[in-house]
Amino acid sequence: MKNPLIKTVSNDDPAYPFLLLETGEAPTLLYYRGELPSPSDVCIAIVGTRKATREGLSVARTIAYDLAKEGFTIVSGLALGIDRAAHEGALQAKGKTFAVLANGLDQIYPHEHESLGNQIIDEGGGLISEYPPHSPSLPHQFLERNRITSGLSVATIVIEAPIHSGALSTARHALQQGREIFVVPGPAQSSYYEGSHMLIREGARLVTNTREIIEDILPLLEHLNLSMPTPNTHHSPSHLENSEDPILGLLKNEGRPLSVDTIIEMTTLDPHMVQNMLSLLVIDGSIEEHNGLYRLIRHH
Repeated sequence: MKNPLIKTVSNDDPAYPFLLLETGEAPTLLYYRGELPSPSDVCIAIVGTRKATREGLSVARTIAYDLAKEGFTIVSGLALGIDRAAHEGALQAKGKTFAVLANGLDQIYPHEHESLGNQIIDEGGGLISEYPPHSPSLPHQFLERNRITSGLSVATIVIEAPIHSGALSTARHALQQGREIFVVPGPAQSSYYEGSHMLIREGARLVTNTREIIEDILPLLEHLNLSMPTPNTHHSPSHLENSEDPILGLLKNEGRPLSVDTIIEMTTLDPHMVQNMLSLLVIDGSIEEHNGLYRLIRHH
């Protein structure tokens, strides 16, 4: 990366994120690239395991996409797994997203997310850190940065958190900060959800879709004297509105269920993009999946 523009804001500056300031855990100085959340941004954190399942990635991406469409701003940590999916979902909806890093902003960590980090900046979001340039990513800093992730946000959504997941640290900070914790449940015997289910037992709100999150967040916004965000009118058209969708067109022309690999091969699209699109098509009811095969359930 060539000389990224790194700016600073101190905790006595009006531009300092006021929700973070309220927590009593705010760093004296924040470093950032791109922008900072504005007073009108209603931020929601989405966190979870780095070693996420395909289903977990789909849930994170879809919830982030739906929340961004409704005008919410997504905060996460730019890590592998759930974090990446959350940032991507927000960007796919043409929404704003912020990443809180555990290192100096002269470089993006992990390095394979440099392009994603730059895209976050290009779309009006930003990268945030309490660590000065040239600070390496030390293990304890990943836990320290979690209080910033939750502190910037009115609520934290936990998706796929094993019992030793750093996402649980973010949830603990959210609880201490008086913020809401939402947890997406999973299979009872899955180790991926052991920490998630523990949070539910301890009183976190169980949610299964974006509508439930928005319903439950209204009282919290009132408590924080915040207004509901304005829905994002700049997002990509939904698949139901887009008759030129390549996957819908393929399924219609083939007239038979197709596997992910077949769809990737026949559309020549990027595999990651295909996974994104399939997730959204399932959510909006255009297609359904059974035994690894996808079929059209509405005529276009």
